[in-house]
Amino acid sequence: MKKYPHIAGILFATIFGFTFMFSKVALDYVTPIGLIAYRFIIAFIVIEILRRFKVIHIRFEKRHFKHLFLVAIFQPILYFIFETYGLNLLTVSGEAGIMIAMIPIFVTILSTLILKEKPKAIQVFFILLSVFGVLFIQISKYTSGIQSGLLGFFLLLLAVLSAAFFNIASRNASKTLKPYEVTYFMMFAGAVTFNVIYLGQLSIENRISDYITNLYHIELLLPILYLGIIASIGGFFLVNFALGKLPAHVTSIYTNLSTIVAIAAGALFLSETLYIYHYIGSLMILVGVYGTVRANGVAKRKKIQYEL
Repeated sequence: MKKYPHIAGILFATIFGFTFMFSKVALDYVTPIGLIAYRFIIAFIVIEILRRFKVIHIRFEKRHFKHLFLVAIFQPILYFIFETYGLNLLTVSGEAGIMIAMIPIFVTILSTLILKEKPKAIQVFFILLSVFGVLFIQISKYTSGIQSGLLGFFLLLLAVLSAAFFNIASRNASKTLKPYEVTYFMMFAGAVTFNVIYLGQLSIENRISDYITNLYHIELLLPILYLGIIASIGGFFLVNFALGKLPAHVTSIYTNLSTIVAIAAGALFLSETLYIYHYIGSLMILVGVYGTVRANGVAKRKKIQYEL
């Protein structure tokens, strides 16, 4: 049973790693906000079908709404808004990877302050090693330095903070709610918010019919199905499940594995070239993740022995 949360961590990192490739393909046919809108409406339709057929049971109780609101407002609403518009303002797309790599650090700080889940010193070392692995890969791509708009960086910083607070909120929600219940409300919030934004944009541009005609492209439809069903429902369910079983700083470190998956997917399916810094950075990430998880297991065993 103890292995399942770690398996969930590896699985959601793998799933999210492939989202970069599918998003890259889909964005040739739709705007970023449009892609997010389709992603979450598909996700909500599927998870609502599961509820209707009683595959999952969702409790609509007033006492849960506070926890669910906090989860949904941070992820997907604020995170995707800040990330989407932040990326649009950056001159170098790899800067997003640099900023997103900061999530485990912010989660570690917040989980210490709010959840009182204080990591061991050795875990802090391995968390930083993993983060530096991502940074090494991103920075090594550019020999001329990093340039970007200040507003773009600020919005991505807000995205990172939103993701960090989501980890805390989901960890709190897991005390009274099932992972699929949290996931259901996340999909509902994402579907409503981003479809309202996207339909509003199409209406202003007098292109409302594009909402349907965009889906005629199989090259767009397949990525949307992956992003909506596999990534949004499956991925976030696994995240919420892991957060219900593991400290937030341990769960968040798995997100850095998605960088390795994204690199491998790009090389295998999009014929992107791999360089030595990819291998060095990936090794740093792997060692950092393994060390963080290993240290958490050792700390748990010592605690049990002490209590006995």
